[in-house]
Amino acid sequence: MKRRTFLKGLGASAVGLGAAATLGSPSKALAARGKEDIGECKSLKITVLSETSWFNNDQFKKDIVDNGGASTNQYAIPWDRENSGGYAALLEIEQLDGTVNKLLLDTGWNNEWMDYVYERHGIDKMLKSGEIDTMVLSHWHLDHFWGIESTLKHNDKITMYGPETMYEEDEKLLYGGKHEVAGCENNVPFKGKLIKTNPKEWYKLMPGLAVKEFDVPILLRVRGENVIYVNVKDKGIVTVTGCCHPGLLTLYSTARRNIKGGEKIYGCYGGLHISLFENWDPKFDDIIKGAERFEPVKMGCNHCTGWIWAENAAKAGLPIVKGTNTYKTYPKQSSVAKESNVFLTNGDTVTF
Repeated sequence: MKRRTFLKGLGASAVGLGAAATLGSPSKALAARGKEDIGECKSLKITVLSETSWFNNDQFKKDIVDNGGASTNQYAIPWDRENSGGYAALLEIEQLDGTVNKLLLDTGWNNEWMDYVYERHGIDKMLKSGEIDTMVLSHWHLDHFWGIESTLKHNDKITMYGPETMYEEDEKLLYGGKHEVAGCENNVPFKGKLIKTNPKEWYKLMPGLAVKEFDVPILLRVRGENVIYVNVKDKGIVTVTGCCHPGLLTLYSTARRNIKGGEKIYGCYGGLHISLFENWDPKFDDIIKGAERFEPVKMGCNHCTGWIWAENAAKAGLPIVKGTNTYKTYPKQSSVAKESNVFLTNGDTVTF
């Protein structure tokens, strides 16, 4: 597969729906429709457990290209295990009465890496004690799901929200199975409740927080992504994503159209899936301009966003939250990490 074709395939999911959202504010007719009331919370704190799904972009891209390209079944690719890490975050939602609820977003890829990450941040103990009893799986991609054993070994009855678009291979891994070619396995069968999310519903997990599934095609034969919407009192809406395949502007537009109080966008956290392999396309400038129209106050990005996009967005004046050098204390780092620190990287925190 030619590099241009490969990158074009990746870009389609990042920008496609998002481009439509550059139209900006919703019409008065849309605004007048009934909106979902997801309630309010006092604050949201996010800890970046791991945003390094892989450590070397070139190797990850090579694994895909050498085995059929972006549309190949992820379970049919013999991935370089030494290059695998994982994506996961801890959300702490402070309610208006001061109660703090904890929520796990995703469970990473490489179990050895995720075991280290969980122990470092005490996630293993939180799972065992029941302090964390719910996980939102953003989507079924390898780097967000294949580390499921690391979570289940501490709490195999955890409640899980995952897109309904899961495949047979995903179910096999979740309930205890092994995929030889892909090099992933789970030896702790899932015994909890799986809520399969669909795009018609809003899943309100607690006051101020809801999950919305977007049924979008994603590379490596995956479909659908869950997005977490948080409504912070007196501040506005924060979107929390694994990869943001529907497009950031689509997420913001959806909030304005469908959430009570969603007219006020406060920010975002997570992968934004724009310049995934640090390539640049002029259409990425449109995402910067589109985001400016929503007037976000705080934008925390990492993972598949692309350092180059985050740097350009910061230069353009978007409120990109800078990270620290804490990631350098992890045993492995991303090969594209830069001193500009425009990513919230491993070990960083952000509060909305």
